[in-house]
Amino acid sequence: MGAEADYFQPPGGVILTHLLIVRDVDRSREFYERVLGAECVRERMPAVLRFHNSYIVINTEGGPTDDKPDVQARAPRDAGTLSSAMNIRVTDVRAVYEQWRARGGEFLTEPKDHGVEIRCYLRDPDGYLIELGQGTGILAEMGLAGA
Repeated sequence: MGAEADYFQPPGGVILTHLLIVRDVDRSREFYERVLGAECVRERMPAVLRFHNSYIVINTEGGPTDDKPDVQARAPRDAGTLSSAMNIRVTDVRAVYEQWRARGGEFLTEPKDHGVEIRCYLRDPDGYLIELGQGTGILAEMGLAGA
C-alpha cells in the first residue's frame, strides 16, 4: 500500500481528518500543496491531502444528499466570521512562517508572542482561517518544559 494506506485503512480502525468545503477544488488543492507542502493522495471527489500526521479532505459545494437531506455544503461566505479553523502546531513557528510566506502564503500578521504560545494566521483561497502556532509558556504550565 502507498502513503494513503492509513487514510483509507486506518491503523487501529480510526483516523481524524479535516473536511473543507470549497468553491474550486483544484485551486484549494494547489494552495495546500504549494504553501503548506501537503501531499495529494487523491485529486478529487473528494481530494485528499496528507499533511504530516493528518489529512485534509477537500470537496466542492453542493446540495443535500440522501444521508444529509437538510444540509447544504458551502464554503465560508464571510471571511470576518470564524466558525472553524485548522490549528497547526510546530516547533519553530517563525521558520514555518517564513517558509510558507516564501511559497505565497499571505498572513494576517507576523507571529505574535502571547506568553503561552506564539501564533499567527493565514487564510486559504476560500477564506478558511489557519492558525500556525508554537507552544511556549503553556509547556511550562503543563509540566512539559524541556521534555
